[in-house]
Amino acid sequence: MEKKYWKGIEELNNDPEFARLRDNEFYELLPLKETDEVPSLTHRRDFLKFLGFGLAAASVAACKAPVKKAIPYLIKPEEIIPGVPNYYASTFYDGHDYASVLVKTREGRPIKLEANEQSSISPSGTNARTQASVLSLYDNERLKNPVANKSTASWEAVDNEIKGRLAAVVAKQGKIRILSSTIISPSTKKVIADFAAKYPNTKHIQYDAVSFYGMTKGNQMSFGKAVIPSYRFDNAEVIVGFECDFLGNWLMPAEYSRQYAITRRLNKEKKNMSRHIQFEANLSLAGCNADSRYKMKASEHGAALVSLYNMIAGMANAASSVSGNKTSVDEALNKTAKELWDKKGKALVVSGSNDANDQVVVNAINHLLGSYDSTINLDKPCKLRQGNDEEVAALMHEMEAGEVGAVIFYNSNPVYTLPNGDAFAKAISKTELSVSLSDREDETAALCKYICPDHHYLEAWNDAEPMAGTFSTCQPCIQPLFNTRQAQQSLLIWAEAGVTDYHEYLKSYWKQNMLGALATDGEWMNVLQKGVYETQPPSKSSIAFSGNISEAASAISSRKSANMDVVLYEMSSMGNGSQGNNPWLLELPDPVSRITWDNYFAVSISFAKAQGLRQGNVVELKAGNKTLKGPVLIQPGISDNTVAIAIGFGRTHAGKAGKNAGVNAYPLAAFSNGSFQYLHSGASLNKTVEDDYQLAGTQTHHTMMGRNDSIIKETTLGNWQKDAKAGNVVEMIATHEGKKHPEEVNLWATPGKPGFAKPNHLWGMVIDLNACTGCGACVVACTAENNVPVVGKTEIGRSREMHWIRIDRYYSSDADLKHGDLKKNYTAMEEPSDNPDVVFLPLMCQHCNHAPCETVCPVAATPHSSDGINMMAYNRCVGTRYCANNCPYKVRRFNWFKYSDNDQFDFNMNNPVGKMVLNPDVVVRSRGVMEKCSMCAQRIQDGKLHAKKESRRPHDGEIKTACAQACPTNAIVFGDYLDEASHIAIEDKDERNYTVMTHLDTKPNVQYKVKVRNV
Repeated sequence: MEKKYWKGIEELNNDPEFARLRDNEFYELLPLKETDEVPSLTHRRDFLKFLGFGLAAASVAACKAPVKKAIPYLIKPEEIIPGVPNYYASTFYDGHDYASVLVKTREGRPIKLEANEQSSISPSGTNARTQASVLSLYDNERLKNPVANKSTASWEAVDNEIKGRLAAVVAKQGKIRILSSTIISPSTKKVIADFAAKYPNTKHIQYDAVSFYGMTKGNQMSFGKAVIPSYRFDNAEVIVGFECDFLGNWLMPAEYSRQYAITRRLNKEKKNMSRHIQFEANLSLAGCNADSRYKMKASEHGAALVSLYNMIAGMANAASSVSGNKTSVDEALNKTAKELWDKKGKALVVSGSNDANDQVVVNAINHLLGSYDSTINLDKPCKLRQGNDEEVAALMHEMEAGEVGAVIFYNSNPVYTLPNGDAFAKAISKTELSVSLSDREDETAALCKYICPDHHYLEAWNDAEPMAGTFSTCQPCIQPLFNTRQAQQSLLIWAEAGVTDYHEYLKSYWKQNMLGALATDGEWMNVLQKGVYETQPPSKSSIAFSGNISEAASAISSRKSANMDVVLYEMSSMGNGSQGNNPWLLELPDPVSRITWDNYFAVSISFAKAQGLRQGNVVELKAGNKTLKGPVLIQPGISDNTVAIAIGFGRTHAGKAGKNAGVNAYPLAAFSNGSFQYLHSGASLNKTVEDDYQLAGTQTHHTMMGRNDSIIKETTLGNWQKDAKAGNVVEMIATHEGKKHPEEVNLWATPGKPGFAKPNHLWGMVIDLNACTGCGACVVACTAENNVPVVGKTEIGRSREMHWIRIDRYYSSDADLKHGDLKKNYTAMEEPSDNPDVVFLPLMCQHCNHAPCETVCPVAATPHSSDGINMMAYNRCVGTRYCANNCPYKVRRFNWFKYSDNDQFDFNMNNPVGKMVLNPDVVVRSRGVMEKCSMCAQRIQDGKLHAKKESRRPHDGEIKTACAQACPTNAIVFGDYLDEASHIAIEDKDERNYTVMTHLDTKPNVQYKVKVRNV
């Protein structure tokens, strides 16, 4: 028999069978079904054929200057040099999240966002959604032109028709309503006022997809001020949260995380830390970071607050207490009350409830504790949530009654986010004129007669006042990519105002109202260049609590509580769903569950056992007259008889990436007691006969779980105060000679092999586990900076995600034996308790000085630099994957497919516009190579060259990795160990420092600080 040898590459390339496989690289063969005669082909990553980011107009726009002259933060426009980044101060605000930012542009393309250090609000770091917002600029799902009656139209035609219809509505004395998300732009509010002056029967209504109206109303009832106060977590020594995820989504999570981290740091000078106590039904990011966390049914929320008030009122000898119902956490509340009273004046109690009565009780507690003017400021309120739920409900009745002649939607999507979205959709059809200013055909815009697409914020002018007296500006960083127009300009044109150019309008507004009528253009330019502007802080006013605590407690005690609660919450990735088409966010694992691309019905271990549920079972949830189906996730830490569901998913008109990802949980909310409530008590959940649903998670692959090594080290504050090395024991290695210290058993540096020389720099990181909250901002920042590809749900299910930095979540308390039989039903290698302690561990390439990967690569594709960095030579790598097998930290990523060249995805190197969001300083990797964290080598090189031109060493802090710069808590310190005056060199001497898996003696350049709990 003739032997068959491997074909030559040219012959193989011409082989029809090989060509079929080659041309269908992104297809897979599915198993044969009984009815199939031949294997069927399906897309390996179905979602990719739907994603559309980048387009022809973008490449033209990037070559043009912005609409008006925008002032760069560091370099004047005439000095822009190709290949050198330029930074513009701007503002990100999408009606939900706020950040003053610096926009990094390359050759006219915005590619990365950083926090604006000039701002007093979040001067360090951003959250994940802010980092990902730059990607939405290149979203092909954005509308390219205005739309009239489902057809593309010109702006002139649309304007004429809308003005004619508005005039007709006024003639009939019909009502005109503008429904928007919270507007924090003073000039935009003036534009709306000008519009209302032209059409006097206009009313502007604000609402938030996730409402805080209960807090506004509660403060009105308590202090006569319908505002949301600003909070100072950094002034609090005891923090108590009730179902309030202030580290993940509540109000200003990036700023509160920064403040919180200040109170959690420990060093030689600071020997104390804050104490954080959390009561909640769902395991939130704040709950994961708490020192003491108590599971509490969400329906007990109000009763628990009343109990806490009674306990503190007794200590304060208050005039009278109020009666309240007993709760399952009264014993814990009693201990908490004593701790709060001991820290009177330095305590803070916060609640995530949207019920005004709950907020009145919280206000009474904080007033007794002396928190106002210390940890709470009513004189400088937060302006991010100004929605009025009662006005939204009234609008719904007006529209259903046919009283509204015209409705304009600005940055709002009520058909998706309102609990009665279906009814609202029907009510829109009863209006004579409906206009959406959305940038895409979302769920609400799809039902409107006209869509007048707004600019992306990176193409637009604007201003913002997120906190009273604190302002920031927004300026365009690129020419508009499509034929869109700023919403403010549309309103000015329809109002036939004297000035219809919004830029000139904005400039004039600032000169007249902010800078003074005699302000020069130079002063305006200075504001733009800095990006922020602050007025004198308001004078302090006396705070007198006037709320009726007895009335509030009586309303709370009358609530009915049933067996099962449904709790709605926001994920740190998707938030309220406004960026539902952003694949960077869809692929970001949830901090707690580590699930991507989906939401789910999370239940406790005990509940799952009692109901016979396993992970991925499809269940049917009935709450009132609403029914939802979805997969089960068994989540430790959730209160029994509780189902937690994330909102922000289930979009039907988000775009091709986010369409139908997960289920829409907004319909489970309800309007009650004058505000929207995100708790439903009295639901039922039943398992269906449908096949199990595959959830794509990242916790159980690329993991170090199951190894009896030093991964997480913990101690208590008391033990650390006694011994700075508490919890930081170096594991000894068992050898045939007995137990030895790791450095005594060394495979890399022997007397004949001294190791690598480090003549100039030794770059590394120190990560404080007390400061890291697990928010995920670093993951998205790394994706943006280093061109990390999106792979999709199917590939993640095959353990093929490409994130260069991951945040491992560890449960540091094991399950009781009674749950041992659940181990196989929950998830591999994890058997947590019902209410476990949680630790987050950011993990990237550890850049070992004794790197196991370097010793096994047959082609030396992973060499060691003289700066201490473990490098990757992509054009040398042949994909043996020996390095990944030999890496104990599992931080190396194999590029299975040429993700960047998939023509079904517009991040396509063959398409010149598909790569517009990519960083040109970082090579885009190809199929068959290994990739991993480079410690942002491009940033290091840029900093070194800049310092070299000035004949000096880089200054400490001058070079930052993307993850360190994005971290809102400054948990990651990056620098040069050889610079003895640097921050990292000082941190290196801390006795809390340890390296993961010390016993392997790989000598990483990444160190961690022992987690300290204040218990």
